[in-house]
Amino acid sequence: MAEEGLRVGVVSSGLAVLLNEGDGTESSSRGHLVSYCDEFRKQSVEQTLEHIFCLPRNSLNLCARPVDSNLIHSIIKEELAKLTVDLSTSGRERDGIWIMDTGCGPDVVSLDVYSICGDIRIVKLPLLVESLAVFSSVRANACVWKGKWMYEVILETSGVQQLGWATLSCPFTDQKGVGDADDSYAFDGRRVRKWNKEAEPYGQSWVAGDVIGCCIDLDDGKISFYRNGISLGIAFDSIRQMEPRGGYYPATSLSQGERCEFNFGARPFRYPIKGYLPLQSPPLVNASAIRLLNYLSKLLDMQRMEHDDCYSAIKLRRMTRFVPLDDIFVPISRAICKEFFSIIEGNSACTEYIGSGTVLSFMMEIFRGQMPHDYLSLDSVLDAFLEFPESWMIFEHVIDALSRGCKTAPLLLTECPCSGPYPYLALACHMLRREKLMVLWWKTADFELTFEGFLSFKSPNREDLQCLMPSAWWPGSCDDSSCESSMLLTTTALSESINKIEEKHRELCRLVIQFIPPTSPPQLPGSIFRTFIQNIMLKNIGADRNAPLPGVSCNSILVSLYTVVLHFLSEGDVYNLLKNRESGSVGFLHRGGQRSFPVTLFLNDKSHRSDVTRLGGSYSHLSKSHPVDRQEEELISWEEGCMDDSNSRITHLTLQKPCCCSNSDVDYARSLKNPIRYAYRGSPCHAGPVQERSTHVTAECSASNLDDEITDKPSTSDQSEPEFGYRSMQHIRTYPRDSNISSATIREEELLDALLLLYHLGLAPNFKQASYYNSQQSQFVSLLEETEKQIREQVYGEKLKRLKEARIGYREEIANCVRHCAWYRVLMFSRWKQRGMYATCMWTVQLLLAFSRVDTLFLYVPEYYIESLVDCFHVLRKSDPPFVPPTMFIKRGLSSFVTFLVTHFNDPRISSADLRDLLLQSISVLVQYKEFLDNFENNEAATKIMPAALLSAFDNRSWISVTNILLRLCKGSGFGFSKYGESSSSSMVFQRLLREACINDESLFSAFLNRLFNTLSWTMTEFSISVREMQEEYQVSEFHQRKCGIIFDLSCNLARVLEFCTREIPQAFLSGEDTNLQRLTEFIVFSLNHITSAADAEFFELSAKRHGQLSEKMNRGMLLAPLAGIILNLLDACGKEMKRNQSDIINVFASTDCFGSVCCGFQYLLKYNWAESFKANVGPVKLRKLDRFLSLLMSESKEPTKEKSWEEMGDFDEQMCCICYASEADTEFIPCYHRSCYGCISRHLLNCQRCFFCNATVSDFVGVQENRSL
Repeated sequence: MAEEGLRVGVVSSGLAVLLNEGDGTESSSRGHLVSYCDEFRKQSVEQTLEHIFCLPRNSLNLCARPVDSNLIHSIIKEELAKLTVDLSTSGRERDGIWIMDTGCGPDVVSLDVYSICGDIRIVKLPLLVESLAVFSSVRANACVWKGKWMYEVILETSGVQQLGWATLSCPFTDQKGVGDADDSYAFDGRRVRKWNKEAEPYGQSWVAGDVIGCCIDLDDGKISFYRNGISLGIAFDSIRQMEPRGGYYPATSLSQGERCEFNFGARPFRYPIKGYLPLQSPPLVNASAIRLLNYLSKLLDMQRMEHDDCYSAIKLRRMTRFVPLDDIFVPISRAICKEFFSIIEGNSACTEYIGSGTVLSFMMEIFRGQMPHDYLSLDSVLDAFLEFPESWMIFEHVIDALSRGCKTAPLLLTECPCSGPYPYLALACHMLRREKLMVLWWKTADFELTFEGFLSFKSPNREDLQCLMPSAWWPGSCDDSSCESSMLLTTTALSESINKIEEKHRELCRLVIQFIPPTSPPQLPGSIFRTFIQNIMLKNIGADRNAPLPGVSCNSILVSLYTVVLHFLSEGDVYNLLKNRESGSVGFLHRGGQRSFPVTLFLNDKSHRSDVTRLGGSYSHLSKSHPVDRQEEELISWEEGCMDDSNSRITHLTLQKPCCCSNSDVDYARSLKNPIRYAYRGSPCHAGPVQERSTHVTAECSASNLDDEITDKPSTSDQSEPEFGYRSMQHIRTYPRDSNISSATIREEELLDALLLLYHLGLAPNFKQASYYNSQQSQFVSLLEETEKQIREQVYGEKLKRLKEARIGYREEIANCVRHCAWYRVLMFSRWKQRGMYATCMWTVQLLLAFSRVDTLFLYVPEYYIESLVDCFHVLRKSDPPFVPPTMFIKRGLSSFVTFLVTHFNDPRISSADLRDLLLQSISVLVQYKEFLDNFENNEAATKIMPAALLSAFDNRSWISVTNILLRLCKGSGFGFSKYGESSSSSMVFQRLLREACINDESLFSAFLNRLFNTLSWTMTEFSISVREMQEEYQVSEFHQRKCGIIFDLSCNLARVLEFCTREIPQAFLSGEDTNLQRLTEFIVFSLNHITSAADAEFFELSAKRHGQLSEKMNRGMLLAPLAGIILNLLDACGKEMKRNQSDIINVFASTDCFGSVCCGFQYLLKYNWAESFKANVGPVKLRKLDRFLSLLMSESKEPTKEKSWEEMGDFDEQMCCICYASEADTEFIPCYHRSCYGCISRHLLNCQRCFFCNATVSDFVGVQENRSL
């Protein structure tokens, strides 16, 4: 505040307040305490009053006892009268500003509604606005033409906003706004640009919660902007001088969904800038309010000393003229408050300024933002204020200002651990413990917006993180160990601050849950919190879309609320509150035994649920196509762990506990050799001290240690296998819900539902961002290493200068990535959160499996259940250092996750193909690790369902994921395997199961093989086209190079899968129809022609190599190897009860049109240097077999035949197939009777059921002779 004021966060002097004695003529070193004079036995009430009201020494006569309230009132009025005279004589002229009266008052600065272009709505009175149009602009009702002025903007969102100043000549359209014309100046922190017709780089990127100061100096013709009180520099100078009442207006332009709050001076500025005036002048009575609160502050200092053990109050009370403070505190405080509220009552327009500024600063000062807090003084103030009905207006603004402070308060390393929004939250929680203030808050029109504000948390940008973490260390950095230790200390301090803020969030939410509103009929505890959760869900559904709707909550609100709910469900707080249990009950997520879930939660068509996309589609569609008889009290129930194999079942009631309920996860984290080095590699993990689990959870859920071994035995279950499942679920049933608890109160199942949505909308994007910074860090580290390598090669001149500049840039980018990764770890990945996330995964996957046994109900499950489950699982899996050892991660509690993946990745009840792909991709990721692949091999559902389901899922959309899975299951079984890219994760179990699935279901395998050939044909064609395009380009772009490399990879993977098929099911090619062998031959010939006939081998290596990838990993051998393996597999299978022998295979290759190219291709196979890319298992025996095959192929000679003329062929041509002209047209389509050869028709019908002559639908095809006989 510009006048004498109380600063937020400044600790009151308390007992250390010293007053100069006498009239100031004596030595300043002499003094007395607030209520005790230097002459010990001459203390008087008069001197106490003189001190409190800043009166001259001995100016009061002897006071009567008890203290006369009239005397106190007269003293206060006299002092305030002097202050008013002083202010009137020293008043400051405000020349150079004109304010248009818009009906709010002659001197009130607001937005000019007539200037709005687009669609702007007021979210919260008076000046919190949001754009509903694609681009909206608005001006204020005040303009300035001389002097130095400013206003502040609090950013509710951090998107495209142009804040600044504009004249009336600046046109506002749906595409142009502030800064897009002459005499119009703006700053946009999203794009980090300043705007005056043209955009130029300026300032810093902003984040939600930033306070942007917009300052204009019309004396020097300059405009500047401030971010959180820090100058961003002069943005514009030499701006044009304007005439009176024709100057510059505060103005802003917002893109759709952007929100901000203006402060033109109706409240004290958060960051006032010296020399700049607010557009709206502060109320004159504010000086009187400050003076009165200073009087009260001195009185509170006396009270604080009275209760301090350092002073002997008992001894002093025995003195003849000593009056106990309690005797004078009440009348003095009451007189001060009465005068305080009397000046407010006469100036109601000033309540916002005084409440959100002066009173809040006073309360923050006496409460003390840093610990220990002064609860005694705060309670005294609250007691004194609440005696007056006028205080309700003040407290309404105080609560609103506290909420706003939580949004804007930044974390400061110097104030840890009580930093950021903590002081505001601590004060608010203590205030709201009083029922009167809780009722007042609940009755406000903006209760939920204010509640969201309390849950807000200001995220740092790049510059903020640099201040929070001055040192950035990563493995391989050139910094010494002191830098590593410094970063560990800072992250530990930040972690402690986050923990304290989260504690206050939980305390505030507990107060709201326990609050029973004064309504009729009365509501139960938790009803207010339940409504708040539902409204949060309603307005944030769709926030994950590319263009979210306006009104969505800030990400920090969703994260904070998620953390609160997770703690409630994990630690049992809600259960204790609603069930009136004593503390110590195990949290909802960790209770073993019987579990249940209300079916009506999914069948609910209320507004906050009807727009949620379900597994079967939209709710409106499902209610018509799959209606369910709603039974309000119905529950679905199951026993924990009933979906798992009985031999390896681990639950919260078994001897061995899940990972989330054992201390061994903490022991494992501590046992890491270098926990700090793990913590800064960019993975989401907690770098601070590990929090111990609550003792009651440890006692009830940690009876064993995770280091114990489990012997996995093969299942001997002979139960029937229902559709989409692997065993009958006799443990799952539905029954009426206990109706003793009203549906109006919050239920733990509803909190779980909200938790998953909050994770999906709030946590998942943050984890994705953390993964992005982790990836960026790895890339920049590689570039830095390459740059340093080039510098060491002793380059000189301009090149060396450029390399050194690049090295500095790479180091800065790496440090930025390291800081962001560390921030996300601190914010989201403490150990208790990891345990809660693990328990959430366990609960959710068992819930989904239970509902999947009831077809209709499963359709109504929201999609975000699966999305949150899968994302949460992989976030925990990738945590670095690991949450638990990988060998335990699935086995000790999440075996059901594998069951769910394999039973539902191809489930037609899941209408979203993206969702099925997500499950399939999860399998693809997991099977590449041996420790996770073992869980699939030992899972009964996986061994029964997955092989056939993979073959059927190989379609136009999911073929890439299926190919990756099949490739990883079959690694190492083909012709050689790479020294660089292959691993030992092949599975003999699934290779056998795949072979059995193909043999047992010929139609399934035939359809799979057809799709495999079609996909291979497409990828090889695309590869050849890409190579041709690159040859025609003068300069190969990175995009084309990457595209070519990806297609080449896919072709190699598909060829490996085809090689596996020829090895395990050779009869499909040698004993079945000629079509398969013919298509296999065509693929080999096509591939050899395009791989071996390139004139420039180096160009092929360039086109197939990905950017930044090892040259050894991308070469022709990657595709040549499976081709050689296919041929060898066919040769090995010949004669083993097959219809065709080796000569038949040779004849097929010899009958191709490009026989010479085929021979050249096989010669290239023999001459290729296999040792460079493959291990030693490519032995001479296999190569000699290929050489012998080539010799036989080349010895196969063709007799030259004389081509017949058309005349000589005569009617013979009509009997030939007009598609291939190689075979007789011996087959007819039914019902159109068009003829072709059997090979062409059977191959055509694999992909199309229409005649290729007349496009008629084909019902059957028969041989010509057979049809004639019929």
